[in-house]
Amino acid sequence: MTGSGANNAVWWLTSVAPDPEACRWEWERNPLGVALLPAGRRWDVLILPGELGYPTLDVLTRLVDRPGPVLAGFGDSRMGFFVPPGTVARWLGTGVRGAGSGTWIVVPYPGRASGGMRWLIPPDGSGTLTDASLLELAMHEAAANLAAGDRSGGRRGGRRRVT
Repeated sequence: MTGSGANNAVWWLTSVAPDPEACRWEWERNPLGVALLPAGRRWDVLILPGELGYPTLDVLTRLVDRPGPVLAGFGDSRMGFFVPPGTVARWLGTGVRGAGSGTWIVVPYPGRASGGMRWLIPPDGSGTLTDASLLELAMHEAAANLAAGDRSGGRRGGRRRVT
């Protein structure tokens, strides 16, 4: 992401900061390329374990042209899906963490490499978020696919090789 797309994304992301202009100024000069931003204003973030998050993202991208922003970090062990504000307060799900009102998240600068965090789907600056109901359906399908793979010895499709 370069040019006006990155600029729009930066403006959208920093609009939640207590002082957006100061946040933007510091973020652009931060050698780590990350900012700490409050969740719960324009978005919440549902945080899935990577082993469920990647298959969920695969399902989600088959359902919609472009889901909302998605972060990966910590050695790809976690993925964060940006969802509408208020989602975390209503979310019930085992193994899924949430960052909502009163929490802060580490966010990499769009279009730049940073240590530990990266965008799988960067924000486009328009405010597009992933619909929580659609994300839940994608998670269920991904979990079912994973379970089917587990019953088949880790192979997709449920087939075992007979020797």
